[in-house]
Amino acid sequence: MDLDVSLMVQCPFAGGLTQERVHVEISAEYNRRVLLSHEQKIADIWRQRKQEKPWLFNGAKFRIHSAQLESGGLLLRLGLTCYKDYLGTNWAPEARLLQEQGTADFGDSQAYLAEPLGVGAMLHTADDCFVFLRRSEQVAEAAAQVDIPGGHPEPKVNVPLESLSRPLLLGIARNHRSAGRPSAEFYIRCELTSEEVRQRYLIGGVEAHESTSISFVRQEDVLKLEEDVEGWRELCPSAKGAVKLYTLVRPSRAS
Repeated sequence: MDLDVSLMVQCPFAGGLTQERVHVEISAEYNRRVLLSHEQKIADIWRQRKQEKPWLFNGAKFRIHSAQLESGGLLLRLGLTCYKDYLGTNWAPEARLLQEQGTADFGDSQAYLAEPLGVGAMLHTADDCFVFLRRSEQVAEAAAQVDIPGGHPEPKVNVPLESLSRPLLLGIARNHRSAGRPSAEFYIRCELTSEEVRQRYLIGGVEAHESTSISFVRQEDVLKLEEDVEGWRELCPSAKGAVKLYTLVRPSRAS
């Protein structure tokens, strides 16, 4: 059992969920609850993090409220949040206390947390490898650990969209290093080989500072990654969740 990660939702269909089977409701009702006694703390944490890492910016995020499996697919209920609120709630030293207060006030441990929904992709190359990235020391979370492409479109990988298949949703994993922050994990086929992806990565881009290297793991080794103690320890929680979901749902390049 890995205390870093748990599965919030696993795709019930073989091969993953297509876009048509994922339904979304967006409403302000699904925003985080405001705890007045903690709002100044959020501002203080943001001020401190900006002093330490001036390149941070307060980007808007979708906040996950709930994910419900239905006969036709998955229903996601989303609100809005931001990166500042994430650092000041999910990633705050008081995160556990906020969870306890949310349980007491609303019967929901995540009620006072930002809960931004991350995304990650198990990117499967033409020569049967998966793409992994070493996060840099400059990022605010999981510095120097191994991750998968995600967060938003990856200019630092430079993979052209026309070489990618439509994404299949594998499920949603929770990162318990950041109080259960959720991440939707996808499977995407790439028509480029691992070497072609590497060459595009080396070109760099506006977000090249977020990672320091790219690596490739063959499909049969990905399926055994959790048994590799050293390799598994290198992965950040969201990457662990993606690998777990891939091994359970098991889409193939022919999907």
